[in-house]
Amino acid sequence: MPEPFKALTAIAAPIMRENIDTDVVIRIERLVGNNIRGKLGKWAFGSLRYLPDGSENPEFVLNREPYRQAQILVTGPNFGCGSSREGAVWAIHEMGIRAIIGSSFGDIFFANCFQNGILPIVVDKAIVDGLAA
Repeated sequence: MPEPFKALTAIAAPIMRENIDTDVVIRIERLVGNNIRGKLGKWAFGSLRYLPDGSENPEFVLNREPYRQAQILVTGPNFGCGSSREGAVWAIHEMGIRAIIGSSFGDIFFANCFQNGILPIVVDKAIVDGLAA
């Protein structure tokens, strides 16, 4: 069961690409036969976090300090769109994210966040852009 959400003071990492879908959050082949909670965090954002040789991509924000310890994501519009993949929320939560701030989310992803210990916060795009600056 996810930890109850009370308050959060943490580092916020900006991932400002638009339309990050659940397949970018976690590829389907990482879920098939491996959808056991507690083992998905290492695969979150795999296509962005890792280079083809498996090493970390130094350009990806969550691979850089101080964002390695981020518990908040600031995201571009329509984050979590695409297929209704609850494993995407599990993977993000398992990598330590507790809240996501964005101007819009995929509907099913948004609902899955509440059920799995992540607080999705919808604010005006201008505010999101200011947070990411």
